[in-house]
Amino acid sequence: MHISNKISQYFYKFASKEFPKPIQNFINKSYVNILGLDMSEFESPTSYKTLNQLFTRALKNPRTFDESQNNFICVADSYVSAQGKILNDIALQIKGMQYSIERLFTPYVDKENIDRIKDGDFMNFYLSPRDYHRYHSPYDAKVTKLIYVPGKLYPVNFTYLNKQDELFVENERVILECVTNDNKLFYMAYIGALNVGKMVFDFEPRIATNEGAREIEVIEYENLFIKKGECLGHFKMGSTVLVFWEKDMVDLKDLEDTKVRFTDIIATVK
Repeated sequence: MHISNKISQYFYKFASKEFPKPIQNFINKSYVNILGLDMSEFESPTSYKTLNQLFTRALKNPRTFDESQNNFICVADSYVSAQGKILNDIALQIKGMQYSIERLFTPYVDKENIDRIKDGDFMNFYLSPRDYHRYHSPYDAKVTKLIYVPGKLYPVNFTYLNKQDELFVENERVILECVTNDNKLFYMAYIGALNVGKMVFDFEPRIATNEGAREIEVIEYENLFIKKGECLGHFKMGSTVLVFWEKDMVDLKDLEDTKVRFTDIIATVK
């Protein structure tokens, strides 16, 4: 097991421990104050029994959004670190640093589907430790495949993204293959990172990340449908979600280097 995975496991144990109430309140309030969390949409910091519960906090009230199928909404509260056209199968993890989508996806994505994604569009969403950590469906779709790829847990902050090509390919990840009602194809890739010991998917309890797995796990679905805005799961701290669309499917909004929120419109459907 790589040292980054071990560190993340230790941090997860600490964050999952329920300390005596006065100590836990101090930990939670300190985390909120040091990172400057906006808790206006959430319960009081002292209501969470562990630091991990605070990390994975749910919204008190649902946010409203455009429920039509004319656009895609943002998957999470995050920062758009890169976006643009996929050049053949090359996308950017950040300006000047690239990776191969074919390598990211692994051979368990059919070649014909990779060919559909080539020359399409991509957008990267970086979740910092201060963000709301739940991720949502950006569109109505049928999930046809989940691919869990064990890997390292390098940090995904800008320092690391700027110095290591194909960092996303090195890191542990979960990939969802999604098909729309009009048979258009898009993918979402959830990237693990240092201190993100777990990625949770509400619809798939069989997936347990950062537990020492060595083999890629593939789960195929016949009747798994997700609705626009539906909560799909959460990171147990901040990380990154990548979204890829097939060629000529969407027009991306110009959001690079900006802060976005779940429910914001990120692309219009052609």
